[in-house]
Amino acid sequence: MKLNIGVIKGDGIGPEIVTEAMKVLDKTSEVFGHQCCYTQLLMGGASIDVNGVPLTDETIRLAKASDAVLMGSIGGDARVSPWYQLEPSKRPEAGLLKIRKELNLFANLRPAILYSELKDACPLKEEIIADGFDMMIMRELTGGLYFGERKTIEVDGVMTAYDELTYNENEIRRIAKRGFDIAMKRRKKVTSVDKANVLDSSRLWRKVVEEVAADYPEVVLEHMLVDNCAMQLVKDPAQFDVILTENMFGDILSDEASMVTGSIGMLASASLNDTKFGLYEPSGGSAPDIAGKGIANPIATILSAAMMLRFSFDLDKEAEAIELAVSQVLKEGYRTSDIMSGGNIQIGTSEMGDKICSYIHA
Repeated sequence: MKLNIGVIKGDGIGPEIVTEAMKVLDKTSEVFGHQCCYTQLLMGGASIDVNGVPLTDETIRLAKASDAVLMGSIGGDARVSPWYQLEPSKRPEAGLLKIRKELNLFANLRPAILYSELKDACPLKEEIIADGFDMMIMRELTGGLYFGERKTIEVDGVMTAYDELTYNENEIRRIAKRGFDIAMKRRKKVTSVDKANVLDSSRLWRKVVEEVAADYPEVVLEHMLVDNCAMQLVKDPAQFDVILTENMFGDILSDEASMVTGSIGMLASASLNDTKFGLYEPSGGSAPDIAGKGIANPIATILSAAMMLRFSFDLDKEAEAIELAVSQVLKEGYRTSDIMSGGNIQIGTSEMGDKICSYIHA
């Protein structure tokens, strides 16, 4: 099988961690008899340096022509990078928002799994995480506050900022259906997270989710206010199967979930449209402070590549081979610095990629 993959290496540690994910994809393809064909694309700060803008029409065209896109982290240090002297629409993150919209990537999947080998890296008490946890956060990605109208104006001599939060029922229904479909393949429970006690958009969210739930009688649906969910994630994360929520809530909750897995360097993600196409990236930032030092954790990007094989190419065995290899490397005690604990073996970015490759087999 020929896999046509667009690659955005990104900024900061992005090129390092994406290189390791490509190494793992190539090894997996070799073992299972596939061929990876990569098209290098520019986005974010790297695109600003070359093109003056964070995302070009040509990059969008090439991304659409690919079967899937693998992406590293985007952005830099806002305190020192010249990218952040530009107007907001020309900064690196603007390219990220634009590509999500242009590719209609409305469904963001962020699995948060606590590997038994990483319990020491988890900040929660042993009695809370004794049995581990495995949840999928389903975040709506192209609507809500991040895509609403925004402006800053002077009103009666006072500077005033406006950000518009809007959702329509179709946007809510399509992400809800995707969430329930995934729950059917897992433990058949959906926790829909909103702020329905305050926001009209959340009251519509809850209404539409209940309508969708009627078509999935096997799935247990519960509603949870976002502030309570934030608390429950650190009180009892094992209670969650699929968390279904809107854009900004999902952004915040998935980062919280990443930290209780031990490190944001362990959190993969997939952003899907209504076809098999998806954009796959680690959930962490570009970490410019450690870029080029060879110490970044590539596991989130490697697990994102596994998600790509599963969701865009229907290669479940290949995806599982990568996931098992990651688990085996952790069992053997190999760690990057962010998940390092006593008695283990600290290795760098490239070494971690090599170790994972060594455990991939059919």
